[in-house]
Amino acid sequence: MKKRTLVSMITGALVIGAASTTFAAANPFSDVPADSWAYDAVSKLASDGVVNGFPDGTYKGQQTMTRYEMAQIIAKAMTKTDIDKADKALVDKLAAEFSEELDNLGVRVADLEKKSDNVKWGGRLRYYYRGVKDDSAANKDRTNDTQYELRLEPKAFIGDSGWTANARIRYYSNAASANNGGSTNNGTSDKSDTKIDRIFVEGPLFGSDAKLGKVGTYSDNVFNTGMIIDDSISGAEFNWTFGKDKSNYAKATIGRYDYNSGANVGVSNYAYDGTGDYTSFEFGHKAKDKGISALAGYYSLRNMDSTFSKYAKADSDKTNFWVGGLGYKFDKNIQLFGLYAKSDMDEASNYLGDDQSKAYDITLKYKNADIAKAGSWDIYAAYRYLGQFATIAPTYDISARDTKGWQIGTDFVLSKNILAMVEYYKGKRLSADYSGNDADYNAIYGRVDFFF
Repeated sequence: MKKRTLVSMITGALVIGAASTTFAAANPFSDVPADSWAYDAVSKLASDGVVNGFPDGTYKGQQTMTRYEMAQIIAKAMTKTDIDKADKALVDKLAAEFSEELDNLGVRVADLEKKSDNVKWGGRLRYYYRGVKDDSAANKDRTNDTQYELRLEPKAFIGDSGWTANARIRYYSNAASANNGGSTNNGTSDKSDTKIDRIFVEGPLFGSDAKLGKVGTYSDNVFNTGMIIDDSISGAEFNWTFGKDKSNYAKATIGRYDYNSGANVGVSNYAYDGTGDYTSFEFGHKAKDKGISALAGYYSLRNMDSTFSKYAKADSDKTNFWVGGLGYKFDKNIQLFGLYAKSDMDEASNYLGDDQSKAYDITLKYKNADIAKAGSWDIYAAYRYLGQFATIAPTYDISARDTKGWQIGTDFVLSKNILAMVEYYKGKRLSADYSGNDADYNAIYGRVDFFF
């Protein structure tokens, strides 16, 4: 028989249809004669266990294939280790397309990957530019910040236990700026650094997907805002998903939070500086293509050190944050949502007005950029109000804590795994506005990400 690649085998089978259930014999199917143009492809796939026949020994290639039958073929093809690079790329693309059906079959890509390679490497190379004009600052000129960042994310499979060992290694460097002599937004000089900011094990525990070690924690798995926190803690995080289509989740996080704004490049001065015991509970429902989405969360910092506790209520070493969110998907492309957060810092020192203990985000988004699809894009408009004492370390790129304002942005996939973003924010500094000082604040942000 002429040797063929997995691509040609699957292509031949798909052209005439697919098989189902079981196949007990190694001989060709009774309804695929030896002189058929597809005989080699079907026979080879059957002998390799990639496709099966019907109990009566037929292939029934003239029947229309269901997505479930296609997922069965892909699942078996994913277990093959002796395939070339082009074949593997095709199988990976098919697996992404039929991910939901593979989920229903109980197939997990990570479980299949470990059959061919015990260690997987992923990562990202990023370049960004941020320009900020803050009239409340001593220097009212626009400051410019550019940064390069390389992330390497190795994952090692721990036998057949379902557990993996993970890490994230970051190298970042600020480029000099013509406007501010190479300084960054937080006033430090041009510098670079390498650090391991995550190192943890992940696997099934107590019915959840558990992460233990120095893990990344991100608030809001529903609307993906990260409004309360997007950072690392030393501790544990447990994520349970449930419901017919796993659209509901519960997440619990506990650990020690240590954040030093001056030690990180390109981070706003308005982030916390200190340590505290961190606890959070979050529940959410995420509509798939249409319908209501909802979020509720509680986050707490306790036993804060002297630097951190100046943000807490008087005579207290703890503070709490609550968040609620509601959204509606009109269809798979249009989504409107809002989140509201509140803290108990009404008596904090340096507190300026009741509004500094609340935060909210109202966003209208059209479409979704998918890094696996070149040419895909999205656009959004949002109004954000971020009280200085209402969040911990939000993920927003230019919507800074202690500001309120409008933001627009767009994402565009230049090529597969290459994502470009542009954002513009126009607003005011809350503390300066409350004091009657110049408060205008506007910023522009652009970046390109290369994922691998």
